[in-house]
Amino acid sequence: MIDEVKIYVQSGDGGDGLVSFRREKYIPKGGPSGGDGGRGGHVIFRVNPKMSTLAKFQRQIHFKAKGGGKGGSSDKTGANADDLIVDVPPGTVVRDSETNGVIADLVRPNDKIIIIKGGRGGKGNTRFKSASNQAPRIAEKGQPGLERWVKLELKLIADVGLVGVPNAGKSTLLSVVSNAKPKIANYPFTTLEPNLGVVMYDDRDLVFADIPGLIEGAHMGVGLGHSFLRHVQRTRVLIHLLNGAGDDPLADYSQINSELALYDENLADKPQIVVFNKMDLPEAQDRWESIQAKLKERDIEPIAISAVTKQSLKEVTQRVFEVISKLPQETLTEAIEGMPVYELEESDVVFEISKDDAGVYHVTGKRIEQAAAMTYWDYEEAVLRFQNILETLGVSSALEEAGVKVGDTVFIGEYELEWAD
Repeated sequence: MIDEVKIYVQSGDGGDGLVSFRREKYIPKGGPSGGDGGRGGHVIFRVNPKMSTLAKFQRQIHFKAKGGGKGGSSDKTGANADDLIVDVPPGTVVRDSETNGVIADLVRPNDKIIIIKGGRGGKGNTRFKSASNQAPRIAEKGQPGLERWVKLELKLIADVGLVGVPNAGKSTLLSVVSNAKPKIANYPFTTLEPNLGVVMYDDRDLVFADIPGLIEGAHMGVGLGHSFLRHVQRTRVLIHLLNGAGDDPLADYSQINSELALYDENLADKPQIVVFNKMDLPEAQDRWESIQAKLKERDIEPIAISAVTKQSLKEVTQRVFEVISKLPQETLTEAIEGMPVYELEESDVVFEISKDDAGVYHVTGKRIEQAAAMTYWDYEEAVLRFQNILETLGVSSALEEAGVKVGDTVFIGEYELEWAD
């Protein structure tokens, strides 16, 4: 799916004002009569609910509005140019390509925003008439239009996002609880673009999004990372699907939560419903009680299901609608010209390293500390995955440059570690 593009937009030039004088019969010395030029066309982005991708912008990346009409004689104002309407799909975030600042977050059908205004029409010589200059021979040219490059990002608008490692069964679950027909196969990254499905319950409905599987480093753009993580940001509730037949479902759970938090710390605050899938397989049945107990120690009430046999799917659906019903009603912010209405707080300084008088190293930073807090330290696989995150973020190399040696104590937030090769 095409979900990020860069395009060029240019507004129309204002029309030129006119130098003209009245030439009427019996009025040999008619005054100035040059009219103003018309306004150039604005470039306006409009939400088109029939669009679902940014694919059309691969074929066309330059958009230019028309110029305003020239002023006419007899004080006639030139015609204003038609505005150039550029349709975009719901969920489009518009950013300035140079600063990356958010210009608009376009969500609702037919939302509009003027990306750049058309040039003002030039004044005709009538406007320059004064007591000391009854016959001005001056007029203005139209104001040139503006131009800019903007980036468009598409973030799916869904109530519920399905997240989990590749091959956890998200596509299968979506296909059996909704009207979606995603591609399904038993190998990683079958899903290469998010799928949407509508789930009905009683007289209500919710939109579910199957977010493709994540891997370590997704928050850094590794693999398929950024392309998919952005789609999780709009969802109100996450269904975190565990692969009951995987090597280590709890380590997978820790990994996914770390990736979400490292990409956007606000994602860690989203309600999660943890679902243990593949109960139709013996290996999942054998480990269910142990994993359920470990999750309950963290005040998490998981649901065991089989997406293939449809075991306990009604319970999952009920839980989702119950959680959604208790959330505060969301209010959509209107896009205001030139005003950021949605912007993820980002920091180039992901972490900092310091060393105290006792020779202990301290690594601080909101995102890396959240990753540490979400790691199951009792599981070797989870620890190894956390080490991969340290490598990806550059924490390991930064500690080595700071002089850390084997056996030294390293604190990441409040977690005490012993440094080893």
